[in-house]
Amino acid sequence: MSTEEKKIILGKVGAVYGIKGWLKIHSFTDETEAILDYFPWSLKLGNNTQTVEITDWRKHNKVLIVKVAGIDDRDEAQALVGSEILTNEAALPELSEDDFYWRDLIGMSVVTNKGYDLGVVTDMMETGANDVLVVKANLKDGFSKKERLIPYLFEQVIESVSIENKQICVDWDPGF
Repeated sequence: MSTEEKKIILGKVGAVYGIKGWLKIHSFTDETEAILDYFPWSLKLGNNTQTVEITDWRKHNKVLIVKVAGIDDRDEAQALVGSEILTNEAALPELSEDDFYWRDLIGMSVVTNKGYDLGVVTDMMETGANDVLVVKANLKDGFSKKERLIPYLFEQVIESVSIENKQICVDWDPGF
């Protein structure tokens, strides 16, 4: 097991803002500014990762912009564009028993309450009304499905989630 803490992706550096080294940030958190609740930040571009300090931030229109310590001009900032913003997994808050981070659900197998294997969660979507599991069907799916979109509605569709077994049990018609 690695002694280095596991990192999670919080967002991405989008573009340079202005001439003094400010950067536009694309946050993957529910609320854009919530990305600022997690520190330290590491910026990863290719195989290079560096820990950075955010010295200032502001909201410009609907975009979050940040100032990184030691980055004082547009050219220095440009070198960080496209970087993933990472933090330590331990920085995430504990969730209640029936709540899960999307990253925990991706890769899980999905089976119906009757035992039919629907496939594996490859992605999640936010629709406004509820989250949706994107499930890639098995190659030999009996219903000729390639992908299923299953609403993440606990107790209505989602019957159980087992982190230990990496499995989600659903009340879902495999033909749908």
